[in-house]
Amino acid sequence: MLAQTLTRRQDVADAAAAGSGLKRTMGLWQLTLLSVGATLGTGIFVVLGEAVPEAGPAIVVSFVLAGVTALFSALSYAELAGMIPGSGSSYSYAYATLGELVAWVCGWCLILEYGVSVAAVAVGWGQYVNELLDLVFGVTLPDALSAPPGTGGVVNVPAALIVVLAMVVLLRGARESAVANVIMVGVKVAALVMFCAVAFTAFHAGNFQPLFPLGAAGMSAGAASLFFSYIGFDAASTAGEEAKNPQRDLPRAIILSLVLVTALYVLVAVAALGAMPWQKFAGTEATLSEVLVQSVGGGSLWPILLSIGAVVATTSVVLTVQYGQIRILFSMSRDGLVPPVFSRVHARTGVPRANTVIVSSFIAVLAALVPLGSLADATSIGTLFAFALVNIAVVLLRRRNPSAPRSFRVPFSPVVPVLGVVCCVFMLFSLGSDTWIAFGAWMAVGLVVYWLYGSRHSKLNQTGAAVKETV
Repeated sequence: MLAQTLTRRQDVADAAAAGSGLKRTMGLWQLTLLSVGATLGTGIFVVLGEAVPEAGPAIVVSFVLAGVTALFSALSYAELAGMIPGSGSSYSYAYATLGELVAWVCGWCLILEYGVSVAAVAVGWGQYVNELLDLVFGVTLPDALSAPPGTGGVVNVPAALIVVLAMVVLLRGARESAVANVIMVGVKVAALVMFCAVAFTAFHAGNFQPLFPLGAAGMSAGAASLFFSYIGFDAASTAGEEAKNPQRDLPRAIILSLVLVTALYVLVAVAALGAMPWQKFAGTEATLSEVLVQSVGGGSLWPILLSIGAVVATTSVVLTVQYGQIRILFSMSRDGLVPPVFSRVHARTGVPRANTVIVSSFIAVLAALVPLGSLADATSIGTLFAFALVNIAVVLLRRRNPSAPRSFRVPFSPVVPVLGVVCCVFMLFSLGSDTWIAFGAWMAVGLVVYWLYGSRHSKLNQTGAAVKETV
């Protein structure tokens, strides 16, 4: 009986047809830019100073390699998003294939990934605002108001502020949130294109000789560190119940967003390495602004424009990832695993209003008062764990229900999903012991919550549903 309770699964058809009250307002491009908005953030603006010394000019190849690694999981997400177009992302996919307990673990991982990462990005937003104030006005906010306790401050006001502003936008509705995201994605893409245009005026092909100064091992190390710049491409999968045509558009949006982000990353890397020799990146933690200052000239216009782009980029990430967190909790609440307040939808706006306020308030407090430190690194485990489960789910559904309607099919299955699992496992074991300890503590708390609340209030438990062997 206990085993049946822990392994009961939703029927795929039931999961896909679940009604929600959310309004279907998003088309292909809104969904694509939702994923681009969640992916294209702080990483590309600061990642070069950390990754280039590991690989040299081969960092361009590292970006492609990391993108291909992400693509394995993206293809699996695309297949399942077309089959189960709900709002729960990999949580919903796990519920339909691996059982309720694994689905809960996956959802708990996503809460860690989305919630803590939003808080971390919000902290980064405050730092970019301070840099912009310094560049434009020569002043910065005092540490007491721009850093949390334990790091020289009292409360991080900018970090809390951006979370509250994102909440205000999200409360207006999915359409309005999508429009705001489209505008912000346009601004940050324009900032990166501007960087490339200016950097190419100082381009020297000789900077790429030799292409592999640190060997294949350096290229691989660069790819491993860059992989996390791709986290967020799955954001479209949290909008399944607000998409106009989810079966058609979700798979396309997931893959298209990854292709667009990879192309932009490679273009920026080529421009940066062409403008400044890779040896100058070592030990400098060079941002894109610093690349332009050192290679083009000391004028202040370009750093200011790029700082504006960085502020907008982080704003977009906060908005889209916060949106994803709210929709995942919405799905878990509808299934009975978390309290029903998280799945109540406002009749006029079609927004889970209480959910939005509760989640945003918690994240704002976290960003304002908690020094995230190594805790933020635990988001990587949550992400990779969810990616691995999605790849496994594809293989299981192909065996259990090969004739189920699929608007997209992973090519060369099961080879591609298995490669996705292998890549995720490799990345997981490259993380430090502190990260694993933090993750273990988080999962222990999650299992207690599931045992005390989720397993008892599960909708499948209340209806006496048996395990769906036809899935």
